Amino acid sequence: MTFRSPIQHCRACGTAVVYRLPDDGDTRQRAICPQCHTVHYENPLNVVGTIPVLADGRVLLCKRNIEPRWGKWTLPAGFMELDETTAEGAARETDEEAGARIEMGPLFSLLNVRRVGQVHLFYRATLLSDAFNPGYETIEARLFTEDEVPWDELAFRTVRETLLRYFADRKAGAFGMHCVDIE
Repeated sequence: MTFRSPIQHCRACGTAVVYRLPDDGDTRQRAICPQCHTVHYENPLNVVGTIPVLADGRVLLCKRNIEPRWGKWTLPAGFMELDETTAEGAARETDEEAGARIEMGPLFSLLNVRRVGQVHLFYRATLLSDAFNPGYETIEARLFTEDEVPWDELAFRTVRETLLRYFADRKAGAFGMHCVDIE
């Protein structure tokens, strides 16, 4: 299944677009305006977040207060904004969703989610406190050991795959960088 968002009208002039190969040698069909000739490129969205952990190994998860997947648990993450780096976006999302104070660590996982046109990036982060002040997107922010993680109540497969790799690396005593394709 190929992801395509339904661009129907030109963002520049409002004319109905057609999908065809551009005249510039591009090899992908694009939404093109037959009136003003604007080519509309559709690119993946970046979702950025953290794996916030206390020194004792407990991981911070947030219970979602928004759709999709209201009431399910997730790592603090969300869409990257313009004019921020992936790490800045991950830190911002951690603050917005959990009200958590962190020290940012290295990039840990990159997950390609082609069917929805997204790339998810999670950074390791050290929690500087176990006090949280969740924002409106979060019902509850709570710490979990690996055995306590509500595995059947996780909101997204990207979160599950990231947590599985995090706990495996922690047990092995060495953290790697993980690239995962999710179909």
